[in-house]
Amino acid sequence: MSDTTIPPAGGRPGDVILEPTPGAQLRRRIFGNTGLIIGASVLLIIFFVAAFASVISPGDPYDQVLSRKLIPPIWHDTPKATWDHPLGTDALGRDYLTRLFYGARISLFIGFAAMLISGVIGTTLGVLAGYFGGRVDMVVNFILTTRLSLPVILVALAVVSLIGSSLYVVIWVLGLLIWDRFAVVMRSATLQIRNLEFVSAAQALGCSTWRIILSEIMPNIGNHLIVVATLEMAHAILLEAALSFLGLGVQPPEPSWGLMVSEAKGLMFFDAWLITIPGAAIFALVLAINLLGDGIRDVTAPENRN
Repeated sequence: MSDTTIPPAGGRPGDVILEPTPGAQLRRRIFGNTGLIIGASVLLIIFFVAAFASVISPGDPYDQVLSRKLIPPIWHDTPKATWDHPLGTDALGRDYLTRLFYGARISLFIGFAAMLISGVIGTTLGVLAGYFGGRVDMVVNFILTTRLSLPVILVALAVVSLIGSSLYVVIWVLGLLIWDRFAVVMRSATLQIRNLEFVSAAQALGCSTWRIILSEIMPNIGNHLIVVATLEMAHAILLEAALSFLGLGVQPPEPSWGLMVSEAKGLMFFDAWLITIPGAAIFALVLAINLLGDGIRDVTAPENRN
């Protein structure tokens, strides 16, 4: 779609001013947002590494060779450092770069799955409370207050220690515990929209409640939903890393970044890179997701659409 032309006010005959199309304005906002570009770029790199870990990894993440244990990374000026293991090996002789690549899969999978579960729960409760109000709002607020009174990490530790730890247990526990932000934001956004003219017009035309919610309410709170989703995905990744570090998250020999930090804590004063590398990976992933969420919020904000 080409740019439209409008005659200039007070200009000479035949002069025109090019007015950017909506698509051009959107591209300008996207590429003008440094945080969004950086966050998206880092996240795409991590997605690529996770998706093609089996192709680009130099070895098997579970392959243990004790004769090659604790080989330092290549930037260490020692004879043991070798390009066969660019990031070195751990205390069991497993290639650290390979485990880092495969660990990206676990972090992204847990973060996305937990965010999806919590998003469905929190968005449903928040939209229903905001749209119907009254007793529905009171019930949802009671459930929300109850949830906020429970510290996430302590409840997660208690539940996982009682029923046992596994990848899917961690996902469901986190998904059922971090929906509160979705509920609060979606309720607030729905309250602002439910009395606007286009919703009243849909009600006057006899549209069903569910059709109004799905076709009128949800599209107009989508930008809020995307931003909260990115924040909760980062939150879930950090919680998984914390649980794995404490021994109640993903269990060995899975290459979880939090578990890699936990396994290396006894060597942190002797081989600090064993903790620094997975710690930096967690930091980079969480930072990228947060930058992406902030950038989406800035790009989609109504005041920035001109």
